[in-house]
Amino acid sequence: MGRERVLITTSWLDAGDHVHRMLTDAGCDVVFGRPADLRSQGRSLEDAVADVDALIAGVEPCDARVLNAAPRLKVVARTGVGYDNVDVPAANALGIAVCATPNVNRRSVAEFTIASLLNLVRGIPRISASMREGEWKQTSGRELYGKTLGVVGFGAIGRSVAGLAQAFGMTVLVCDPYRDDAFVEQRGASLVELAELLARSDAVTVHVLLSDDTRHLIDEDAIARMKHGAVLVNAARGGVVEEAALADALRSGRIAAAALDTFADEPLPADSPLRGVPNLLLTPHIAGATIEGRARSGASAAESVLAALSGEMPQAAVNRSAIAHHARL
Repeated sequence: MGRERVLITTSWLDAGDHVHRMLTDAGCDVVFGRPADLRSQGRSLEDAVADVDALIAGVEPCDARVLNAAPRLKVVARTGVGYDNVDVPAANALGIAVCATPNVNRRSVAEFTIASLLNLVRGIPRISASMREGEWKQTSGRELYGKTLGVVGFGAIGRSVAGLAQAFGMTVLVCDPYRDDAFVEQRGASLVELAELLARSDAVTVHVLLSDDTRHLIDEDAIARMKHGAVLVNAARGGVVEEAALADALRSGRIAAAALDTFADEPLPADSPLRGVPNLLLTPHIAGATIEGRARSGASAAESVLAALSGEMPQAAVNRSAIAHHARL
């Protein structure tokens, strides 16, 4: 491996940190190009990738224009579980490996999901806001014990959420087309169809990747199937939940509360239908943002980059079969 050039756009990675040291110790030249910094310089991501061999990317779009502007690019390593911001078909055509960092933040996201759920059922954000306004309202919330949780998507994060929920004494229902009854039952849960899960669950949490099959999976019809007074938590991908339909359901009281950590457009637009909605907890895509989770994610992305720059197919490549015979590695 020579003096390959690595561009880092992930906002929480910095010069001198463990990822930077991993790459420089291996002989790489590392440059940083966070989207906000590029904009302030009058540059685009297309400009920044023109002379790089590897990209460690955040959530900014890496579309076909960006990938085609990088003739030396061998690998895009996402610092996260999802990779829907990368144009994988375009990467396939160019022989560029696309990597994610699976499992590194499952504990972080699972704990955040349960924390959001607790906040919703106890009404903590609303009560805290009322106290800041000088009020003293000792309103009653609800317990998780004895309630039913519907887990949509039973990958590593969904399974972790289910385990935590069971520790609170919750019954867990699961909807996942890629799992069978035996797999789910071994973890103390029950596999059901989405319609049944929505109808029976006191709380629903979402843990699926964004795809053509899952876009607006939780739409107006799905929300209408939920139990009256149920709560919803989405820390997966914003496009999975139809935001306007959720806003209407919360305003009408059809469901009691919701928490969203991800959105169809990020940052959340000023004219989003979610703004000003009652009983809605909003956070800026931070479910996986723990010191521990980010350390694991950054190291995993760096390992993928170093493998690719050494001519190896990274273990975390999601498109290995598509580029096996014409990879740039």
